[in-house]
Amino acid sequence: MDDDRALPNWGKEIRNETPFLFGILTLAVFLSLGNSWHVSHSQELVRAGIFVLLLAIVLYCIFGVVRHADRLAEILGEPLGTLILTISVTVIEVSLISAVMFEGISDPTLARETMFAVVMIMLNGMVGLALLAGGFRHIQQEYNLEGARAYLAVLIPLAVVALILPNWTTSTASGTMSLAQTVFFSVATVMLYGVFLALQTMRHRGFFLEPTLLAEQLQAEKPEVPPAPPVDRRRAVTWHAAMLFLTMVPIVGLADYLAVIVEHGLNELNIPTAIGGILIAGLILAPESITALEAALANRLQRSINLCLGSALATLALTVPFVLMIGLVTGTEIKLGLDHENGVLLMLTILVSMLTFGGGRTNMLQGAVHILLFMSFILLIFSP
Repeated sequence: MDDDRALPNWGKEIRNETPFLFGILTLAVFLSLGNSWHVSHSQELVRAGIFVLLLAIVLYCIFGVVRHADRLAEILGEPLGTLILTISVTVIEVSLISAVMFEGISDPTLARETMFAVVMIMLNGMVGLALLAGGFRHIQQEYNLEGARAYLAVLIPLAVVALILPNWTTSTASGTMSLAQTVFFSVATVMLYGVFLALQTMRHRGFFLEPTLLAEQLQAEKPEVPPAPPVDRRRAVTWHAAMLFLTMVPIVGLADYLAVIVEHGLNELNIPTAIGGILIAGLILAPESITALEAALANRLQRSINLCLGSALATLALTVPFVLMIGLVTGTEIKLGLDHENGVLLMLTILVSMLTFGGGRTNMLQGAVHILLFMSFILLIFSP
């Protein structure tokens, strides 16, 4: 039996928690230094070194969070495992964006650029890479059509309302939302996501399982692999859930220090805001992207789709409302409406995604199309 289910060796488990230990130690050092760590503007090499250190520690901690989410996935099964990972990554995303906003960055589009980068990385970059790599190895891959349609049914309206509609409203300046629009959109979005989660985890849980598992789980897997004893199972869930939460603490704490350097880079080095958004999004999504790619290569395309579409959906359903609420509380203007070229690219991504997930199988060609859209997204940053 997997020792992650029964957890008989607590010493081994503690040794596996080096991401948490490194993270909490680094956070303690920065807290003890106060503001003295923030070197003068003339010491750019020192600042760059601190940035690389913080980036590495935060990324290491994120991988630690993913490890515990994966263990919970093994115990609880799909789609709960993928959902736990998606929600954990969303919390990290919100903490990083919030830290940057509270540092007082004057650009009202940074949150938008970060969230749009998440959507484009997952819907085009990772979907394309997963389909391309999976198609190369397995020729064609199957997924659960009902699950993909459920994701798109919620994702499409939220993407259009959050990132395109604000450019066409007249109550406020272009790209922003009024108080009434902000409150209505935030409440309605969270409620809609709640309905989706109920469908995903209870009534239609089978929509989000690998097609081959729907019958096999009932007929073969359960008799051959009996579940862990209830006590051991509860202990394993408690351990991994607690450590997942604790490993997120240094990420949230170090996000504020990372935000200071990001703010300096954007303001002082004249870096495009979109680059800052991609940097934050790439940091957040790195472990989830690796997991999605590994799943596609292992011919578990449904898990890959759950991660890619689920991450984009969680950003639109949870991060956008939270950022809007922070904007209201702090009086910060949040501009969500995309520029015209990015708006067209988003609509094209939606159309292509509907075609990609309109059947029951995928191949390399569909992956290549999504990769082309992602490369177009990168090109438009430098040549709008």
